[in-house]
Amino acid sequence: MITELRQVFNKSLHFVLKVVGMSHSSYYYAVKPKAKKEDDAPIIQAIDEIRLTDSKYTRKYGYRRITDKLHEQGFVVNHKRVLRIMTEHGWLSHYYGRGQRKYNSYKGTVGRVAKNRLHRRFVTDRPYQKLVTDVSEFRYGTMTQAERIYLEPVLDLFSGEVLAYSISDHPTVDFALKPLREALEGLPTLPYRTTVHTDQGFQYQHKHWQRVLKNHHVFQSMSRKATCLDNAEMESFFGVMKAEVMDEHHGTKWELEAAMREWLEFYNLRRVKGRLKGKSPVEYRKLALQNAA
Repeated sequence: MITELRQVFNKSLHFVLKVVGMSHSSYYYAVKPKAKKEDDAPIIQAIDEIRLTDSKYTRKYGYRRITDKLHEQGFVVNHKRVLRIMTEHGWLSHYYGRGQRKYNSYKGTVGRVAKNRLHRRFVTDRPYQKLVTDVSEFRYGTMTQAERIYLEPVLDLFSGEVLAYSISDHPTVDFALKPLREALEGLPTLPYRTTVHTDQGFQYQHKHWQRVLKNHHVFQSMSRKATCLDNAEMESFFGVMKAEVMDEHHGTKWELEAAMREWLEFYNLRRVKGRLKGKSPVEYRKLALQNAA
């Protein structure tokens, strides 16, 4: 219609658009050639196959993680298109956001409180430079206080890899020391010192914990009291783990512990992350060390 009016009255486009009350952007959108509809079939098939790879976990992948896996396979596709396809097929995850019980190991000042060396600087370009750990509880059966077990993993902030972990009925000092020793004894010779960051839980104020750090020439760092954001990476890790492990009921302690161990193996070896360029924690660490050699 606009073109016809211009030809009949011999007026400029600006004049005709002003008379009919249409903006320039609306006009150009209307006359723009419509792009050919993209064929989603190959992408739909690839997403379906990805979700079946580790179906217990990969069916919970969000659209960004699915996009990373598609890029690995050579697909040229952006996350918005993947989001649309997953929404249309009902493949989006809805398990995040559930309230979870939190374990608090703080018993006051019962030992020596170390200064905060990390100061929320969670990013590092060096493996094994910054390690974090914490304790969390997981419940089974009827979910009472008598039906719970505790997990303490030691994470490397470089890749998010779980270097060691401990599962026990009781969050004792010995329970906390086991994965610390295992993680530190497994470190290679480094040209820099490692820092281990925790909250102010009683296990981490204990002289035995501090002695192990000192014997390995490792810096100790602690969050400020009642400031969970100082150890936000551990909070995030536990949030993801509980969302993916506790989305189904575990009737016995053995079922729950087996599910936790299975997920921790999956997390280290196969659970890809966007910030790790679509790699799992172990893949990312190995690739980084290989490139540095």
